[in-house]
Amino acid sequence: MATGVLADEIRHKLGELSPAERKVGRVLLAAYPSAGFETVAAIAERAGVSAPTVLRFVSRFGFRGFPDFQAALRAELEERNASPLSLYEAPDYGRPVDETADGGSLLERVGRVFPAEVAKTLAELPPHDLDAAVRLLADGKLRLTLAGGRFTHLFAQYLGLHLMQLREEVRFLPDRDVERTATLASLGRRDVLVLFDYRRYERDKVAMAGLVRDRGGKVLLFTDTWLSPVTSRADVVLPCRVTAPSPYDSLVPTLAVIETVIAGVIEALGESGHDHLRRGEDVAQHIGLV
Repeated sequence: MATGVLADEIRHKLGELSPAERKVGRVLLAAYPSAGFETVAAIAERAGVSAPTVLRFVSRFGFRGFPDFQAALRAELEERNASPLSLYEAPDYGRPVDETADGGSLLERVGRVFPAEVAKTLAELPPHDLDAAVRLLADGKLRLTLAGGRFTHLFAQYLGLHLMQLREEVRFLPDRDVERTATLASLGRRDVLVLFDYRRYERDKVAMAGLVRDRGGKVLLFTDTWLSPVTSRADVVLPCRVTAPSPYDSLVPTLAVIETVIAGVIEALGESGHDHLRRGEDVAQHIGLV
C-alpha cells in the first residue's frame, strides 16, 4: 500500500512511469482528487490509454486494485478537510505522533516532532521546484505579489519583507476589496503570484491562480502535503508537512522552507542583492529608523 499523500507521490514518480502511465498521472493531477473517483474506463478515456494501463498505474503505487486506490483517496480527503476542532475531537488526539516513543514531557514531545517534521519536509521537497522557486523570486524582470490565508498571511509578509530588502517590485495583495481588485486586474505576463494555501483551503486562491495563469503570469504555491487545489494551476509547488503536538497544524516546517528559499535567492542575486540591501540600510539610517 502506498503511504503519504498520493498526489505528491504521483508527482515524484512521473519520471519513472511509462509514457502511457504518465498520461494517467497527469489526468489525475490535473483534477486532483476528484478525477480519482471516476471509473477506470472514464480515466482511461480522458488519458487516451487502455483500462489495463490505469490498473497498472495504481499497482505501481502499491495498491491491489482500483477500489483500494479510491479507498486511500477517501481517507486522504478526510485528513485534507480536517480543522483544529475536528482534530481536537478525534479519538486519537493526544496520542504520540511516533507510536513507538513514550509520551514524555511537553518539551520532549515537541523536541521529537518539530525536528523530525522539518527534516522530512526538506528531504521530500522536490529539488527542481525549489530551484524554480528561487529563479522566479530572484528574477528582477518579474514583479512579485504575495498573499496568504487566515494564519499564513504572516508567512507571506515574512517572505515578502525579506525579498523587499533584496530586490525591487515586491508587494502584498491588499486586504480591501477595491485595492485587491485593482491589483489583481493589473497582473500579467511579467507577474509572479506567490500564494500560501493550507488545508481548509480558500476558494479565492484558486480563482487568483487561474486569473494569473490565463494572463500569462506564473504562480508559486506554498502548501501542505495534501496539496491545495491551487496545485493544478501552479507552476511551482513547495509542499510542507504540518504535524504538530496540538490540534493546530504546525507551520514550523514551512518557515524552514521559506528560510531555505531566502538563502537561495540571496545566492542567486549575488552582488545586486547586497547592493539593494545596502541602499535600504542607508535610507533607514538617513531617516532615523535604525
